[in-house]
Amino acid sequence: MYTETKYLISGDQAIVIEFGNKISEEINSKVRAMMIAINKKNIEGVVEMIPTYRSLMVHYNPLKVDFNSLCEELKSIEKQLDDIEIPLPEVIEIPTLYGGDYGADIENVAKHNGLTVDEVVKIHTSKEYLIYMLGFTPGFPYLGGMDDRISTPRLKTPRTKISAGSVGIAGSQTGIYPIDSPGGWQLIGKTPLKLYDAYRENPILLQAGNYIKFVPIDEKTYIKIEEEIKNNTYIYRIYPKERRDR
Repeated sequence: MYTETKYLISGDQAIVIEFGNKISEEINSKVRAMMIAINKKNIEGVVEMIPTYRSLMVHYNPLKVDFNSLCEELKSIEKQLDDIEIPLPEVIEIPTLYGGDYGADIENVAKHNGLTVDEVVKIHTSKEYLIYMLGFTPGFPYLGGMDDRISTPRLKTPRTKISAGSVGIAGSQTGIYPIDSPGGWQLIGKTPLKLYDAYRENPILLQAGNYIKFVPIDEKTYIKIEEEIKNNTYIYRIYPKERRDR
């Protein structure tokens, strides 16, 4: 965390508020708090905000507010963050079918780390992962907190197509492909949930600042959930972060 937050010019319609220079939950909490506080102020001219690991980009309409005025207001808001009530983060469960045709590289991950496939699944599903930011492709979650015991390098030769819902590992990170796309992550499983659906009221399923929890399922359950998603009858399992009795 910087001792003094940086307010940086980003073109003629955006300000980047930078809180630090590393990946940490402390810095990301500050990003989330600042975003919530700005939303509450409903500042005229602010068009959109984009949170990242360590910063918040604030897009504005220069015809309604100038850079210096907005910068001063943002600095004033930052001084009041301790008085801002931040909603509790939520955890959304991600049902995941591991191995086989759904996770073709899980044996690579196990072999690389001297583990069994079952141990890889147990470790991967043992944590709640913070969603630091979304991007790369629509709804792609950048997650933190993966156990180093299953850390595995990217594939030497990326695949030209990975199907939406695939769960992978690259280095010390894990993630989910929201749409069909190329990629070089080691695939360990797949979820029937749609992280991105252009026809849904909220096209992006996940939200930065919340957490996800991978839950292992069998193929029968995968097919059942897939059908419920198609029929819009699937009930997402979401609960407050502090609730650990499940």
